[in-house]
Parts: sequence; structure tokens; C-alpha cells
Amino acid sequence: MRRLLPAAFLLAVSAAAATAQQPVKLDVVNDSLPKSLSGAPGNADAGKKVFLARTLGNCLACHQVTSLKSEEFHGEFGPSLDGVAGRYTEAQLRLIVADPKLIFTDTVMPAFYKNEGLSRVRPEFAGKTILSAAQVEDVVAFLETLK
Repeated sequence: MRRLLPAAFLLAVSAAAATAQQPVKLDVVNDSLPKSLSGAPGNADAGKKVFLARTLGNCLACHQVTSLKSEEFHGEFGPSLDGVAGRYTEAQLRLIVADPKLIFTDTVMPAFYKNEGLSRVRPEFAGKTILSAAQVEDVVAFLETLK
């Protein structure tokens, strides 16, 4: 029985690796991602849901947004996102959400659209992005409403 456990574990890891995505390649131009990752514009209402969801974006864990004061537990670790659409272009916001370390090298913010070069990733999440391309576009559309 002890020999079956490692074999079962390897089988599960192999299955996760088999469903992993191809490495994400970001077309960065001047510290921004000018093209939509999904090929379509995002939906701000859907982006707000991803932004707030603790199992997806969980953005309020670190950031504060005054217009969302009815939501609980705003973080104070990351910068306030009030007026973020006035500070960054849509293309810059897309890169910040997708892979913020390409701009802010010391940030602890996770790369939401990166699937390689990560550390301490559970086997079932290896090779996968936190958010889909469409979800990144949705979050960017929501951030664009924060003027």
C-alpha cells in the first residue's frame, strides 16, 4: 500500500501537467500591453466580480477603493486604487494586472496572467494562470472605471 501512494501522487501530478497551458508570452511595448489578451474588450461588471472574489482577484486584500466602501476588509498594503485610471493607461493597467513585476520589480503583487517561472506552486496549479485572459480584460475594464 505504501508504494501505491507515490504512484498515485505522480499520476495526479502528471495529469495536472498534461492540462497545463502553453507558456504565456506577453507582447510588452513601452511598459504596457497594448493588445487585449483575449482579443475582446473586457466587461467592467464582470471585472468587479473578479476584483472582489477572494478565490480570484482578491484585490481588496491589499488595495483600498473608496467607491467600494460597502465591501469589508480593504487592505492597506498596496496603493489605493482610487483614481488609478487617471494614473495609468489601459495598456499599462493590463500589464500591471498580468505581470506587475515587469514594471515594479519589488512588488509582492502576484502575476495574474503568468504560468512559468513561479515558485512554490501546488502541483494542480502548475502551468496555469491565476486569471484567464478574459478575466484580466474584465479587471482592466473595471479599473478603467476608477477615475
